[in-house]
Amino acid sequence: MRLTRRRLIGGAAAGGGLLVAWQLLERDHLPPLPPTEGEAQFGAWLKIDRQGVVTVAVPQLEMGQGITTLLAQIAAQELGADWRQVATEPAPVSAAFANLPLAARWTPLRDPPVPALADAPDDALLRRWARTHTFTATAEGTALAAYELPCREAAAAARALLCMAAAARWDIRWEECEVAAGFVTHGNRRIGFGALAEDAAGLTPPDPPPLRTEPPTDPTLAGEPPAFPRLDAPAKVDGSWLFAGDVRLPGMVHAAIRHGPLDRAELGTFDRAAAADVPGLLGVVAGKRWLAAVATDWWSAERALTAMAPHFRFHDPVQSARMAEALDAALERGEGQRVATSGAEDGPAGRATLAQRYTVAPAAHGTVETASCTARLADGRLELWLATQAPEQARAAAARALGISLRDTVLYPMPAGGSFDRRLEHEHAIEAALIAREVGRPVQLTWSRWQEQLRLLPRPPAAIQISAHLGADGSLAGFAARIATPPAALEFGARLLDNRTSWAAREAVANQADPLACEGLLPPYRAAHARVEHVPVTLPLPAGRLRGNAHGITCFAVESFTDELARAAGREPLSFRIALLGDDPRLALCLQRAGRLASWDGGAPGSRQGLACHRMQLGPASGRIALVATVAPGSGPVRVTRLAASVEIGRVINRDIALQQIEGGLLYGLGLALGSGLEYRDGIVRQERLRDLNLPRLADCPEIGIDLIESTGAPFDPGELPVAPVAPAIANALFAATGRRLRALPLLSAGA
Repeated sequence: MRLTRRRLIGGAAAGGGLLVAWQLLERDHLPPLPPTEGEAQFGAWLKIDRQGVVTVAVPQLEMGQGITTLLAQIAAQELGADWRQVATEPAPVSAAFANLPLAARWTPLRDPPVPALADAPDDALLRRWARTHTFTATAEGTALAAYELPCREAAAAARALLCMAAAARWDIRWEECEVAAGFVTHGNRRIGFGALAEDAAGLTPPDPPPLRTEPPTDPTLAGEPPAFPRLDAPAKVDGSWLFAGDVRLPGMVHAAIRHGPLDRAELGTFDRAAAADVPGLLGVVAGKRWLAAVATDWWSAERALTAMAPHFRFHDPVQSARMAEALDAALERGEGQRVATSGAEDGPAGRATLAQRYTVAPAAHGTVETASCTARLADGRLELWLATQAPEQARAAAARALGISLRDTVLYPMPAGGSFDRRLEHEHAIEAALIAREVGRPVQLTWSRWQEQLRLLPRPPAAIQISAHLGADGSLAGFAARIATPPAALEFGARLLDNRTSWAAREAVANQADPLACEGLLPPYRAAHARVEHVPVTLPLPAGRLRGNAHGITCFAVESFTDELARAAGREPLSFRIALLGDDPRLALCLQRAGRLASWDGGAPGSRQGLACHRMQLGPASGRIALVATVAPGSGPVRVTRLAASVEIGRVINRDIALQQIEGGLLYGLGLALGSGLEYRDGIVRQERLRDLNLPRLADCPEIGIDLIESTGAPFDPGELPVAPVAPAIANALFAATGRRLRALPLLSAGA
């Protein structure tokens, strides 16, 4: 445990030393996965049964990123298990699985902020907060940073215990035993895990656990099948993988719902009698801002809502045109607050070499699965079947809505059919709990696609002004960026961590600078002086999180501007970037290798190629990517024919999953570049269906080439990194192809 300045001060408080020491002690927790008949428990992470099957707890939401396989692989490699006998089980909400790296980033988002809890992931005060609040959220690619070492330590302890049990039978020292492929061996003798599990579970493990010398990596050789194929793939292929909408309970009924527009619309009139003849209708439940129908099947409930034709009263309807005006005014005349600086204290004087403005529209998540939750309330006990990235916060919100205790609220974690941070919100869990209370039966609430689009909290809009000074030698003498956007991360924190409504959250953080809303705007390039200013803007549209978050906004502006700056200086874009990367040779290597992979031709006029790069940091881990996009010739809609990326993400645990995540991130970035934008008119979003988002279809998917650079650094999750550079790479390619510079997202159907 790390000694921090605050801990030293707290321990020195008069008469408080003993009390502080007690408060900082780690608490023991009951096993989150209690063993069933024939199973032996090994701490919070592992169970082993009599057949030798190893079950690994998964405390993170599986939403396609492969965390189910990654954690199981980490445990299997450290334990020495046979991959064919490894299973997983979603872990219930438990303080044993606190996500400390994410807590270190998000606890400052509380309102009022709690800086005393933002020291570092190994700070004892932060650890205590995360465990007390059962903070196990899945977000920002923190799963490996949070759970790789605890999972390894649990597996190492279990391996030692199995060796001890075997050594007792063979009358040898346990350190002499070897473990591999599900067996403990010593010379020609061997015993399987199943035969040793019960004896081993009753022993005391060594402290500290004897970790293997080499941390888990992917041993797959080129051309061979994956050494650790995904555990969830077969069930997803044959349809047996269960999502929240697949839950079925005895006596369960189905609910559909209608909401008012964002944000403070209230339910007005509806014609209850008009739905009386709908077959299967069982009841109607009216909330302050929604109307639900309950029936024997979902379609009947949906038909009943259509017949009742609910109307809502607006308060401050969202208008895209007004939001754009507010952002423009803030960017031009608003008071900026400095959130990041580097280099000299003052920037260069005189006229900037180049200054440009970029705009980004609100963006939708585009999940395949809409919001769904099953709730059962019986004898004062609420049960929820829900896909959520923040299970404890969802559980607490539902309990609070019903006025019951948290201990009487049980959440069964379900996987998500895509999330992209959409399932950090849990409005539907509260609604399902309230509807279940009113109808007195288990109820499954499922939002229609229209309701999903209407109520999602999009990535916020932004307007960005960037200027730069180039020195006589071509160096970057000054860089200044100013962004007008809502304090989206602070707003989100007030909703999630303080259970505020969207409106109350915006009011609470109004006019506050938000560094997380500006992440990525300080460029990776070496500048004698660089600064970033945030102009916080309060909009009638609530701001949400979306895959890539601020990086998807800021990288578009920075890398589009860098391309323009290179051309203003008469420099070739790739060599111009590399010359400015004296402090980051790893990113320079990515640029060189991406250029080679794409057969980079310099991005000359008519070349149809564009370049962008980006880096992200999470504690000691960091990720880097360089991307070359190639667009098709012609004057029709934009069509990207190839994406060539060079990626460095530290130590790769599972290469197959890493490549899947990178490919998926690139395609998601393609959707954000050419579509996903939302337009609001009188509070109503105009994009009602997925087809309205201009998302890439199979025929639109470009050829993708990925150069995954081997590294020994700390593993970095590649899920969000690839999203960032896609839009600027495409915009730069379009300029090379047409001479037309696009500075607004989405790029839509600009001629190529």
